Amino acid sequence: MRRPTRLFEIIQILRAAEYPMTADQIAETLEVSTRTIYRDIAVLQSMRTPIEGEAGIGYVMRVGYDLPPLNFDVEEIEALYVGLSLLARTGDAGLKKAAARISQKIDALGADMSGIMVSDWGAKEPPVVSASDLRDTIRAEQKLAFVYTDAEGKKTERVILPIGITYYVEVVTLLAWCELRKDFRNFRLDRIVSCAFLEDYFLGRGEGLRVQWEAAQ
Repeated sequence: MRRPTRLFEIIQILRAAEYPMTADQIAETLEVSTRTIYRDIAVLQSMRTPIEGEAGIGYVMRVGYDLPPLNFDVEEIEALYVGLSLLARTGDAGLKKAAARISQKIDALGADMSGIMVSDWGAKEPPVVSASDLRDTIRAEQKLAFVYTDAEGKKTERVILPIGITYYVEVVTLLAWCELRKDFRNFRLDRIVSCAFLEDYFLGRGEGLRVQWEAAQ
């Protein structure tokens, strides 16, 4: 998570909190180190954000501090609600956590969502490597090595250049250039047996590979 996003999230957490939040609690929520939170709090305080408290005791947001409101009509709020709820069907733990944070931000709008229900049936969280980590490698253009099991149960070792993720109803697949097959392949996340993140990158090639793949469809 980039610092500007993290600073915004800290403000939101403290605004919603009913009691002082320690740096450890905030760090656990945002999945960063406590030291990072201490630095971020200091940055926010230097920007005159009214955060009060100290290390080891907890932090609170001074009453009355607010951010510009979100302006949505009823259908836009309902669209957000359904879209965020559908993320539970992807099996992507990272996206679900992000959806929960966004939901907290729109709860204050006061719309009644009791008449809208969304099933959480769908893909399961992959057992070996998270979709969140794979999205990180796509952005970083970082190579992966893994053992993959095909539909017949045969295992192969692959080194790939990950370039995209597709969320289907029942499965999530990783689109990549496969160095073994010298071609594009889609890999089901639930069939990855083991995975290693390599210190080898394909910087600047990701977008070109996606264009090449789309042209071949």
